[in-house]
Amino acid sequence: MPAVQPHLDGTIPTPKIPAARRKAEDFESWLAEVWPYYIAAAATGETYTMYEIAERHRLPEPPDSHMWGRLTTLLREAGYHRPVGWTTSPRPTSHHSGLRTWTGTRAARQGRAA
Repeated sequence: MPAVQPHLDGTIPTPKIPAARRKAEDFESWLAEVWPYYIAAAATGETYTMYEIAERHRLPEPPDSHMWGRLTTLLREAGYHRPVGWTTSPRPTSHHSGLRTWTGTRAARQGRAA
């Protein structure tokens, strides 16, 4: 266990959990929190991975890691993004596995998706 530096008054500081490591309580609240960031990414028309957006904005993790797939499906079905290719994952725990890349649709770039 790492050493903790107490405050000058002797109290122990509350541990800080980085936003990207925070885990959401339920799917609906997580979706409401992360959805606007992916809509904004799609509106740029640039190619991105879901991980890149999450890391850039320090977004929380979903309650279950499989919910990332549900998010990508919801965004695609709503007309915000479409798959454009593959890359290797920069996520440290993924061991460079294959990862889909996305870009915003014309409707997303014009602000008329969904």
